[in-house]
Amino acid sequence: MNFFYRAFLNVKGKKGRTILLILVLSAILLFVLAGIIIQNAATTAVNNAKKSSGATVTLSANRSNAFKKLRQQKSKNPTLSLASVSVKTAKKIGNSDYVKAYNITNSTSVNAKSFDAIKTSSSSQSNQMSGPGGKSSSSSSSQGDISLSGVTSTSQVSSFTSGTSKIKSGRGINASDAGTNNVVIETELAKQNSISVGDTITVKDTDKNIHKFKVVGIYKSSSTSSQTGGMGQTDPSNTIYSSYALVNSIKGTTSAESVTYTISNPSKAAAFITAAKKSINTSKLSLTKDDSTYRSLLTPLNNVKSFAQKIVILVSVAGTIILTLIVVLMIRERRYEIGVLLSLGEKRWKVIAQFFAEMVMIMVVSIAVAGAGGKFVGDAVGKQLVNQTTTTTSTTTNTTTGNSQNGQPGGGGAQMANNGGGGQQQSTQASSQKLQKLSTSISVVSLVQLGAFGLAIILLAILIGSIGILRLQPKKILIS
Repeated sequence: MNFFYRAFLNVKGKKGRTILLILVLSAILLFVLAGIIIQNAATTAVNNAKKSSGATVTLSANRSNAFKKLRQQKSKNPTLSLASVSVKTAKKIGNSDYVKAYNITNSTSVNAKSFDAIKTSSSSQSNQMSGPGGKSSSSSSSQGDISLSGVTSTSQVSSFTSGTSKIKSGRGINASDAGTNNVVIETELAKQNSISVGDTITVKDTDKNIHKFKVVGIYKSSSTSSQTGGMGQTDPSNTIYSSYALVNSIKGTTSAESVTYTISNPSKAAAFITAAKKSINTSKLSLTKDDSTYRSLLTPLNNVKSFAQKIVILVSVAGTIILTLIVVLMIRERRYEIGVLLSLGEKRWKVIAQFFAEMVMIMVVSIAVAGAGGKFVGDAVGKQLVNQTTTTTSTTTNTTTGNSQNGQPGGGGAQMANNGGGGQQQSTQASSQKLQKLSTSISVVSLVQLGAFGLAIILLAILIGSIGILRLQPKKILIS
């Protein structure tokens, strides 16, 4: 009789034993499947994080070397000289395959002419900032009461990506605005001066030249901090965004203050920096990587993935041991049956193959049972893992951030002020984007992986448990 058919008859005839084996194997495969689901979900989340987290590399002046040269100056009034970035070089680097997009930024100050800038003062500064009649002092006027921020695209500015600023009407600045006088102004400045999208406003630069801007958009800023410089204080609502090319034409330059490159794959940021350094003078310019958002997501994801792998391994080992014990007991129970088969000339490997075929039939049913409940167990375990790993990572990150801020050099604050606090906003954005949950699902791949694990567990259990069959003597079994 064919051993496959014998296996089918045994599974069908011994209903109690079959149900017990189905329950045991289903429990084992259920947790194996949960581990596979979580592991696959974590892998998918890592790949998605690489695409969406937006690691950036900023090309700007090498402040460390600039301060070093400042200290070496022997004049009574040493001057800090910061190098600018050539737009031509910035575009050349931006053509790299690693770069998804880049944002060239430059800024200058102008004075409002056809409208009024929002005046800001504090009780301690009111006497210094205002002259008779509440007018701004000459020092403030020479600096300009409007901050003109030139960019390639407002959608890539840190305040817009973090949600601090949002376009309320019209549109933002984009690459097609290069060579135009299009600008985007803040909503409070627009309300105070009754400015709408499509209106034209006039400003005067520090050289007394008149410039006309066309308002193409109005944005809302939730920032409450003022930008200070010298004796003047400028409300954030006085920031107007334009194309970097417009700022360059006003300043009469072909360079920019900094360029921010968005890397398509955060893990390739280091490779991009290595390649980009070949195009710049590293003594004057530096490349700074910011993949904090990617790293903040990567750490808990890797922790979850690692724990899921441990679940699969531990459950597989435990399952193999449990099934081996069951097979050993089953063989003892069926000694007489095995003796009869061997005495009739059945080969030993076919007897072992019969047990394996029986377990495979049971496994098919167990996979169906595990597949029905695997997602629920995976969701529950995954949620608990995410909560634990995210809390641990958040605590560690906050402790590290606190220590680094306490030891931050004084020059860093100045740099963030000059850059409009972009670095600080990106760090805040990174810390706020935490792993909330894993998107778990049962796919064909997951079931195939489960089947492979199930076959491996059954095969090991049968081989270990059937060692005694090779030593059985049919005549002794039948006589006893």
